[in-house]
Amino acid sequence: MDKMRMESVDMTAQNIEKIGALFPNCITETVDENGKPKKAINFELLKQMLSCDVLEGDEAYEFTWVGKKAAIVEANKPIRKTLRPCKDQSVNWDNTENLYIEGDNLEVLKMLQESYLGAIKMIYIDPPYNTGTDFIYKDDFAQSVNEYEADLGSVDEDGTRMFKNTDSNGRFHSDWCSMMYSRLMLARNLLKEDGVLFISIDDNEVDNLRKICGEIFGESNFIADLIWQKKFSRSNDATYFSTMHDHILCYCKKNILNSADGWKIGLLPRGDEIPSGYSNPDNDPRGVWTSVILSAKSGANSLLYEITTPSGRKVSPPSGRYWSCSKETFEKWKDDGRIWFGAKGDGTPRKKTFLSEVQAGLRPNTILFHEDAGHNQEAKQETKALFDGVGVFDGPKPVRLLKLLMTIANIEDGDTVLDFFSGSATTAHAAMEYEIEKQIKCNYILVQLPEIISEESEAYKAGYRNICEVGEDRIRRSAQKLSSDNEDAAFDRGFRVLKIDDSNMNDVYYSADDYSQGMLAMLESNVKSDRNDLDLLFGCLLEWGLPLSLPYSSEQIDGCTVHNYNDGDLIACFDENVPDSVIKEIAKRQPLRAVFRDSSFANSPSKINVGEIFKLMAPDTRVKVI
Repeated sequence: MDKMRMESVDMTAQNIEKIGALFPNCITETVDENGKPKKAINFELLKQMLSCDVLEGDEAYEFTWVGKKAAIVEANKPIRKTLRPCKDQSVNWDNTENLYIEGDNLEVLKMLQESYLGAIKMIYIDPPYNTGTDFIYKDDFAQSVNEYEADLGSVDEDGTRMFKNTDSNGRFHSDWCSMMYSRLMLARNLLKEDGVLFISIDDNEVDNLRKICGEIFGESNFIADLIWQKKFSRSNDATYFSTMHDHILCYCKKNILNSADGWKIGLLPRGDEIPSGYSNPDNDPRGVWTSVILSAKSGANSLLYEITTPSGRKVSPPSGRYWSCSKETFEKWKDDGRIWFGAKGDGTPRKKTFLSEVQAGLRPNTILFHEDAGHNQEAKQETKALFDGVGVFDGPKPVRLLKLLMTIANIEDGDTVLDFFSGSATTAHAAMEYEIEKQIKCNYILVQLPEIISEESEAYKAGYRNICEVGEDRIRRSAQKLSSDNEDAAFDRGFRVLKIDDSNMNDVYYSADDYSQGMLAMLESNVKSDRNDLDLLFGCLLEWGLPLSLPYSSEQIDGCTVHNYNDGDLIACFDENVPDSVIKEIAKRQPLRAVFRDSSFANSPSKINVGEIFKLMAPDTRVKVI
């Protein structure tokens, strides 16, 4: 039986494997910090393999800052952390498919890389806007002023300043860019092929954010810079202009123009009225409307051909214009009765479009007016109403805005929405309302750092001590209100709370070179003394890449607690000295995966016996120990 790794996936190692699959001759070996051999890339040889594409010299179009390389390295580093379940803070733990994760979102995103790889339909984030002061997310690559100046070259070897810092204070831009770059690198991995990302941001960093997203997602996958009218009315206390908007950048994983399985935008609902700009000159009883089948002033030769009208007149596009379809497509439309040549049968051909097609929906505008998407004051009133008049959040987003983005994202039954700067938990509230209105299942994953609340705030005075406590209570309160307002509505009112923590395993168990005489007392168990069975189970789910929101149950078998995850996706027993009767009962159920503690077996022969039982009764079950 193999031992579980109990750490997040090593993205660098995965990338090396991908490069090796394309260029096996570029794989070499080096040694790690412990002197053990490991795979590496021969970059000089890789450059030769890609010599036509390598940029030589100092001049190249690029976007960089102090700490960018460190941010990329940091995103790829594995961590020895785990997610610990908190049943007491959760609602409907066993059956809910929603998650609320407390912890630094960089670490959480690393933890989710295997369980939710390519599984998220929509990501929405509202990150810190970087107004020129330090922010709460202090990663390893965030630098002090002295470190920044040394890397930038603004001081010489003797510590003498080489040039003066400008008022723009680049250090804060560098820290902010590094924070966002590593997180967006990991976030992109989680998106489905038809997934989409929305990021709220103000004018301070929108330019840098567009460049970062352009690198990570590709400039061809930029969809729009949506302008959200965040204020209901102007304020007259601004120095220059009254700021009425925020940006919401929209990027997709794959653009439908370049990939058949790319993101398809969701259309907004339309009324039953006849759309403006359409007419029905031939009074077709099927109720259709017409449009000229001319395209723009460019096209291929396949779009330039002669058409014969029913009257016998020959028709070609005007000089410099082309038809909007190939001749084969035109003939098919003609055979289907969808081409109209005018009342006398000799006019320029027009395509009939069924009214039902025209009224399928409206393309969203790039300006999101507050009448459709809500505004800041509305958002404050929403949360105050939930918290009995107490203003527990600063700057929450309105529920209508998130529901509108979910519609544009084309969220369908069973899709998952991720928000890893959760803040006021508006995304969860919106997802529940969206479920009710669309009558579909819309799951959410929220991630939030448990930032300490100021003692002067209304939230603190109301009894809350960190922002996660407020966010989780907002979900409970909004679910209760939605249940009251929609008595017969079916939606997921629950959520599982998970908290990031150090590994469940004692480090010395896996680091034999670090053993010392004083550590012998710790060797009685490789599992930390404060960890329970659920902690161990969810650590296994992460490593095995299973979603964290599937149904869970447990039962007693011959005095042992047996955990069953998603009806046999994984069955685990972490008791000491597990008898053969329990092993056989688990094997009899033929789970896809089975996990035990290493200390569950008295000796090596006992472990060998377990392997033989599974070979005989469940040969397809993968068995591991921790």
